[in-house]
Amino acid sequence: MSVAIEFKNINKSFDEKKVINNFNLEIDKGDFITIIGSSGSGKTTILKMINALIKPDNGQVIVNGEDVSKIDVVDLRRNIGYAIQGNVLFPHLSVKDNIAYVPKLLNKNNSEKSEEAVKKWMKIVNLEEELLERMPYELSGGQSQRVGIARSLAASPDILLMDEPFGAVDAITRLKLQEEIKRIHNETKITIVFITHDINEALILGDKVLIINEGQIEQYGPPLEIKNNPSTDYVKRIIGNV
Repeated sequence: MSVAIEFKNINKSFDEKKVINNFNLEIDKGDFITIIGSSGSGKTTILKMINALIKPDNGQVIVNGEDVSKIDVVDLRRNIGYAIQGNVLFPHLSVKDNIAYVPKLLNKNNSEKSEEAVKKWMKIVNLEEELLERMPYELSGGQSQRVGIARSLAASPDILLMDEPFGAVDAITRLKLQEEIKRIHNETKITIVFITHDINEALILGDKVLIINEGQIEQYGPPLEIKNNPSTDYVKRIIGNV
């Protein structure tokens, strides 16, 4: 199995507060990694280093064999989808134009190719074609979230970064979206890095679960291993009575 993302000796501080401390990790291509830890543990900082939204003070972040500090960020981000909580859509664009936004930039004058991408991902995220011309304010929370996921996948990226993407929806919609993202992963074999505050969500979705505390790895492994053999007191607290 080849490595999609690698962190080598990463350190990061904000205003002299160390957030990431000598962080080392390898994520295999095609894996679904869930990341969990308390607020301020460094989860989002690690995630944003993958697409160079945050740069480490020292160390290397390597994506598909290349040091991200030596890649043009536009080229880097073309191959990385990014979905965040609430998946804020462009309010002035229809569902179709939201999803087609990046494909249009990539395909330039080839509108047919962009339309094919829209239809393909609408189908994959289970959105009806009748929604194509609707505006974001006309969508339910679940529909809006699906459009956001489709938009982040529409350029067929190698990697999808998700920062608490289902945190703003109700419990029933959240369960449906969890099923959808797991199905999408099974179909596409894309590498997914998914931050959550919900240990159940982390254990259900992840091929591997990464538990971070104060910028360091507490445990990294398959869900069953994490659940049955928590390696530290911190992990035991996170797992609780799951």
